[in-house]
Amino acid sequence: MDNTTVLTFTMTAYAVMKNYKSGIFTVFLLLYLLILTLNLVILMLIHQTKELHQPMNVFTFLLCLNQVYGSTALLPAVMALLLSTTYEMPVKCCLTQVYFLHTYASLEFCVLALMAYDRYLAICRPLHYHTIMSHSTMRKLVTLSVVYPNVAFLCYYSLTLQLTFCRRFIAKLYCVNMEVVKNSCSIPAHINIVGLLLILVLILPQLLMIIFSYVQISQVCRKLTRESQRRALKTCVPHLLSLLNYTIGSIFEISQTRFSMTHMVVEARIFMSLYFVILPSISNPVLYGLGRITLVCFGPAENRSKLVCESTISQANTRVVVQSGRSLL
Repeated sequence: MDNTTVLTFTMTAYAVMKNYKSGIFTVFLLLYLLILTLNLVILMLIHQTKELHQPMNVFTFLLCLNQVYGSTALLPAVMALLLSTTYEMPVKCCLTQVYFLHTYASLEFCVLALMAYDRYLAICRPLHYHTIMSHSTMRKLVTLSVVYPNVAFLCYYSLTLQLTFCRRFIAKLYCVNMEVVKNSCSIPAHINIVGLLLILVLILPQLLMIIFSYVQISQVCRKLTRESQRRALKTCVPHLLSLLNYTIGSIFEISQTRFSMTHMVVEARIFMSLYFVILPSISNPVLYGLGRITLVCFGPAENRSKLVCESTISQANTRVVVQSGRSLL
């Protein structure tokens, strides 16, 4: 980085906020505190409650931890720039944010794919669930879901680190890789191709796993009783909503980076560019059981064990239901 011509990038999207900086700063601060509170409550509950140390809850733990990671990579920097008069970010800080945000996005999709696979095993292979999803297998899957996106993105990121920058304007609130690349003195022809290949590497395997899991689940559910179908649906709905929520934000962010979105008003582009971090980080803790947190932590002592068990199996009770449902076939 010693031969870098430009030392700072100017984030031009902040110009439309200059008349409302104080109010927007307050909104972002409250959102960040809300994200930290919701996710840390889930993290502490799962960590401190041994009954919750099951694969599905471990994956939920990893999802919430990643959301703290992603929101911390985004919102403090956004708030700091809001307080600035020049809206400039040092190149090294910008490149650091690029790494954090891209690995957050990749890990989020990996964890959602793992959760889909867990639901497939719970519903379609209930008798073999604990054999297949052993603690050893769970640890290997968690390690793979963390290492895989980091190594894959690092290979592409190393190309960005080799660039020098002659332009300094980024039309966003934060740094993303392609916007940084556009400011380089010369853009290597292969970097766009490698970037597209990276998207396939980080999306296609997980997408195939999710599709396979839900195709198998839908086939099994057709053979079950209505009550069993209802419980299976209750198990899958939080994950499907999380997946849909994150996919909407990710598709827009990828589209905005790769294609011109000038036909949309600036305010809408800004909102949608923040969607993939902020909305999932707020909604996922609610979807994955925050409603039971107060009961589990502060309920009567005689009911606490029961409530913890309910929280543990609330999204896994389909294993028993499907097993009994199959016995009726």
